[in-house]
Amino acid sequence: MQTDRLTSRITAILKGYEAEEAFFTEHKRIFPRRSAVYGLIAEIRALLFPGYFDDESAAGQSTEILVVERLSRIERVLCEQIERSLRFKDWSLTQEVAHLQAHAITQEFLDELPRIQDLILKDAEAAFQGDPAALSREEVILTYPGVFAILVHRISHELYVRNVPLIPRLMSEYAHSRTGIDINPGATIGEYFFIDHGTGVVIGETTQIGHHAKIYQGVTLGATSTRQGQLLSGTKRHPTLGDYVTVYSNASVLGGDTVIGSGSVIGGSAFVCESVPPNARVGVKDQEIVIRQIGQPEPVWCYEI
Repeated sequence: MQTDRLTSRITAILKGYEAEEAFFTEHKRIFPRRSAVYGLIAEIRALLFPGYFDDESAAGQSTEILVVERLSRIERVLCEQIERSLRFKDWSLTQEVAHLQAHAITQEFLDELPRIQDLILKDAEAAFQGDPAALSREEVILTYPGVFAILVHRISHELYVRNVPLIPRLMSEYAHSRTGIDINPGATIGEYFFIDHGTGVVIGETTQIGHHAKIYQGVTLGATSTRQGQLLSGTKRHPTLGDYVTVYSNASVLGGDTVIGSGSVIGGSAFVCESVPPNARVGVKDQEIVIRQIGQPEPVWCYEI
């Protein structure tokens, strides 16, 4: 009896694998390996910041041999995972053709590493200069979740713009799970970007952010509606922020046509669905805070924000 029940379960599960809706059809069985993708993030971070995240070299120093070894590991693993991603997207690709395409993309990515390093150093500097609680730049690099999330984004974005399937999103969701910061790899972000505290931040795929922007925890840079689903794919759905824009905690800036002018400040808890001119201040009107002491029926102090 138990054997019959087990056989029935196995048969039902195997039948489910045949359903297109389950994404287990034959041509979709090659995926990049999550563990390898996560390992790539660690390797790239260790390459860009030697000694900070490993014990192979002193902080801020690295020998040429270590750089060569790390680059070789990154090249080998990244090429293999990109090849798997390309074959996931297009099963008609032969392994040889997929390998050649993956190799070309990998070489382009490796050429971008010095520029990525420069961007991340600028992001770390923005965090240090923008947070009076930061005691050193080393502390910022080692401990700030916003810097880690932006680092992963800088890496994933380079793969995204080269149309690499799956891997950029695996990277961004890894950072999301680690930090609570959700940055779609498609977002375009300028230099000296600072996310303070970070938890609950959402930055959508078609968001564009200028230089020296700063956002706080709980900020959403999102779309106004996703009811049309895949029909909106490829369209500008998320806002544009100019240079030196600050968005305070729990504010939402929504819509592909929404442009926040350079130098503007969006106040906490604001809900913005239309463009804002440069150097503007956006706040919440008629929201009153009332404080009462125990035993006193009337408010003793209130103000508007």
